[in-house]
Amino acid sequence: MIVIFKLIVPNGYAAITLWPFIVLKNKTLKDNESLINHEKIHLRQQIELLILPFYLMYGIEFIVNLIRYRNWIKAYVNISFEKEATAHDCDLNYLVRRPFWNFIKYF
Repeated sequence: MIVIFKLIVPNGYAAITLWPFIVLKNKTLKDNESLINHEKIHLRQQIELLILPFYLMYGIEFIVNLIRYRNWIKAYVNISFEKEATAHDCDLNYLVRRPFWNFIKYF
């Protein structure tokens, strides 16, 4: 389910996925197929990890990356979940053939 609520989406980001919602910064983003696909990949990752462990792993990986890279953007783009979603966000058929727990190969 797609929701428009710019107060939830952090500055500098276009969307955030909070299972079971994709929250967009503004309604014009509903037409951005690669962004929506990126967020749907995150929904799949969240379901595979039974939701709460996804957020825990995401946060831990971000903190470790922040210590490693000492840079917010580098820490964010190097989270395994983001790497998978970014690598496949333009492939609108990716989720049809995506292997279970495929984010593991991006660690």
